[in-house]
Amino acid sequence: MTQNIRNVAIIAHVDHGKTTLVDNLLKQAGAFRANQQVAERAMDRNDLERERGITILAKSTAVDWKGTKINIVDTPGHADFGGEVERILSMVDGAIVLCDAAEGPLPQTKFVLTKALARGLKPIVVINKVDRQDARADEVLNEVFDLFAALGATDEQLDFHTMFASGRQGWADMSMDGPRKDLSPMFDLILSHVPAPQVDVNAPFAMNASILEADNFLGRILTGRVEQGTAKVNMPVRVLRQDGTVVETGRLTKLMTFSGLERVPVDEVQAGDIIAIAGLSDATIPDTIASPEVTEPLPAIPVDPPTLTMTFRINDGPLGGREGKKVTSRQIRDRLFKEIEGNVAIKVKVSEEVDAFEVAGRGELQLGVLIETMRREGFELTIGRPRVLTQVNPETGEKEEPYEEVLIDVDETYSGVVVEKMALRKGMMQDMRPSGGGKVRLTFEIPSRGLIGYHGEFMTDTRGTGMMNRLFIGYRPWAGSIEGRIKGSLISNSDGEAVQYSLFALQERGALFVDPGVKVYVGMILGEHSRENDLDVNPIKEKKLTNIRAAGKDEALLLVPPRRMSLEQAIAYIEEDELVEVTPTAVRLRKRYLDPHERKKHARRSESEAA
Repeated sequence: MTQNIRNVAIIAHVDHGKTTLVDNLLKQAGAFRANQQVAERAMDRNDLERERGITILAKSTAVDWKGTKINIVDTPGHADFGGEVERILSMVDGAIVLCDAAEGPLPQTKFVLTKALARGLKPIVVINKVDRQDARADEVLNEVFDLFAALGATDEQLDFHTMFASGRQGWADMSMDGPRKDLSPMFDLILSHVPAPQVDVNAPFAMNASILEADNFLGRILTGRVEQGTAKVNMPVRVLRQDGTVVETGRLTKLMTFSGLERVPVDEVQAGDIIAIAGLSDATIPDTIASPEVTEPLPAIPVDPPTLTMTFRINDGPLGGREGKKVTSRQIRDRLFKEIEGNVAIKVKVSEEVDAFEVAGRGELQLGVLIETMRREGFELTIGRPRVLTQVNPETGEKEEPYEEVLIDVDETYSGVVVEKMALRKGMMQDMRPSGGGKVRLTFEIPSRGLIGYHGEFMTDTRGTGMMNRLFIGYRPWAGSIEGRIKGSLISNSDGEAVQYSLFALQERGALFVDPGVKVYVGMILGEHSRENDLDVNPIKEKKLTNIRAAGKDEALLLVPPRRMSLEQAIAYIEEDELVEVTPTAVRLRKRYLDPHERKKHARRSESEAA
């Protein structure tokens, strides 16, 4: 046993304050110099994490408190990145479950808590943001207890320690009327309540790889907890897969532990510590890295399977290759297979379609983040509509599809339209209760495919005030057909640049997606038709000039601002016969078959196959 180390994960629903709390834990433990400038949410170092205000990748840090090293792991709070949470829990001996004092436990709280309880951890519950005006800390604490009981927590786990805190203000206390001075009580509770790692220092060295990163100077860096033995710089090791096969042999050329936000080189580490190593070229997650005498791999946590898949294709449109540097199928293939090395929640396989790949993940957000990352790296892609992954029940032979639990907070005024829309998408209401402040909390169980494309509609229906949280709950019998988008598309029948005169005339036909001066091509989607059918239109037609001057001026052509879609909104919007074209500078919608005659031919073929 290693007495002077504590390993703890901070887990919670998205936006409940994990990363902000870690900021203040680092500051108060002296991880930063007094004059050091530190950005807010210092653990969110990725550009996308900063822009979206969410944690995407799990990260490790460490502080020293009263002579004990506390390794703290900050985990993502969104269900789509659950693979990160599952891996991280294998590295720690305790967990701090953070819960918003106003919102209470939400679906992702349930997800991370399920995983923590299954690992046998005894979580510390922290009711955060108690300084909010709408805080209801006591009610939320009761809801958390009910959640523990519903998830089958043991008596020991139900007897959890509770703290009340404000991560932003930097204090935590055992009671609501405490001194609200600093986070010392939280550090002290971690030392007394989280057990020291139960490890064997004298056994041969072995660790599981839990986090994989690439470094320009050190190459592949693998992070994990040393489960047994002692690691030394340049010691020989071998890498074992879960089936016991040897992947590679090598040496630990670099050995690092964590201190604050930095990785610090060391010569030796003992069992129980969380470390980062370099020097291996093929090791990945969740391989076992061990001394040569170790023959059996360490057990690894199974990761929940993907539920959603998308087709990633080359950009074969008329504008392909003009805006990105990485456009070939080989470059896309290499990038995707590199992604699955470090992201165990994503699966990739070569598609039957030419120059295309099937990429499966947990949800639209996770795959959207991957696409956004690739476009920033200079890739050009076309993306197909998300599809759910089905399975056949081995006992009944029934086709099954993934279902999700959806928790919606909405103003009472809009609850009717939300219930109606969810019913159309095969959603079954499980609960409806007032949540205070004129709001209602609705709970549904719904097929995952029923939610594809609904979020934008939901925000419109609730005037931007609604909150929707979702959690995968398992596979159930196929729910039958679900009505998709009702309206057709306005499709360009010409190549060139869109002009104001034409777009002004097209406004009557529906909502536009493009501005004047934007490059368009045959088969590109310009907007949403006001009717059910697709309509080919000419966006480049200019006004004919004459030599006759009117006494008055031409009327000003005022255009309604176009509807702008984010990448995730565009992916959720398209139908089966449409694609999203993604480049470093643009996101466009287009038909799968650009030529109108080709489109009609494939449409007829699809109708005959359906019949």
